[in-house]
Amino acid sequence: MGKLLALALAGIAAAFLAGRFVAFRNKLNASREMEPVELPNCHLIKGIGNIIQLKAGAEDIDILPNGLVFISSGLKYPGLKSFAPDKPGEILLMDLNEKNPKARELRISRGFDLASFNPHGISTYIDKDDSVYLFVVNHPHQKSTVEVFTFVEDDNSLKHLKTIKHDLLPSVNDILAVGPDGFYATNDHYFFDSVLMFLEMFLGLTWSNVVYYSPTEVKEVAGGFYSANGINMSPDEKYIYIADLLGHNIHVMEKHANWNLTQVKMLQLDTLIDNLFLDHSTGDIWAGCHPNGMKVFFYDPENPPGSEVLRIQNILSEKPLVSRVYAENGSVLQGSSVAAVHDGKLLIGTVFHKALYYVASAPGQT
Repeated sequence: MGKLLALALAGIAAAFLAGRFVAFRNKLNASREMEPVELPNCHLIKGIGNIIQLKAGAEDIDILPNGLVFISSGLKYPGLKSFAPDKPGEILLMDLNEKNPKARELRISRGFDLASFNPHGISTYIDKDDSVYLFVVNHPHQKSTVEVFTFVEDDNSLKHLKTIKHDLLPSVNDILAVGPDGFYATNDHYFFDSVLMFLEMFLGLTWSNVVYYSPTEVKEVAGGFYSANGINMSPDEKYIYIADLLGHNIHVMEKHANWNLTQVKMLQLDTLIDNLFLDHSTGDIWAGCHPNGMKVFFYDPENPPGSEVLRIQNILSEKPLVSRVYAENGSVLQGSSVAAVHDGKLLIGTVFHKALYYVASAPGQT
């Protein structure tokens, strides 16, 4: 009887693991292949992934109204490839007003620990006095903090103001600044340990969430995600958009006066959505995506991860228009994580590889 019980339990466990493995592959889009969508006259951004600078990626990008671009580079993250594991991360600056713009490292004020700097998601906020604040998700020593800087444009530098840590911010991925000291943040996992993170994904646990932070209040405002990732806000500031990487969807949340969020709708897609960028002139959402997540998490240089960029128009309508603007198999760009636009120019960044720059034939026609 005991042997029969043991055999039955072993069979149940095997069936459970087999089912979870199939579900895990589906969440990662492991079998997906796609047709390429090319952009003419694209070129690699100077200063990212060339001979002078090791390939360190451009995981997130934010653009000021005047065309200045902030780029998060050098992410080291559990389970993901890094071509420069011993090189500290950095924030790069690029000026789209230049004829041939190049990404240059921003100097950071003394007293900040540059050696352990490991930047992830970023967000800018322009105050009433035109001060520019840069919020940066940081993972020093495999932990999660939020670093707040002010941008000193006269000498192209960042002045570090403060480091924010909180128990409700255990595994921060992306950030959305809503004031000089307030923000929304996505936790992409409940755990930050690499083994526990993998188990969380493999078991399909929906423990990921979104947190609102201010000096006087910190609270969870949305939950139940497989892996909350990119976050951004509509131009009228009424809605918050949240990408669920492993859910393959974008959640539209209404923002209330007390900063709480309630879901309005969800847009289901067929790709792993990373960061979200808002074109404030049109309200369009631009998403850097991973067409096959298995290739991102289990990196093989002979079969590298591809890249995909989606443009979502009229997301609040009954039938949003979703366009595949760019797609390729990794021969040019591996692991696209963000796509950002400004005045007919498109930037595509990656988690750990290179970055692309495309200029449309005329401003506004990207």
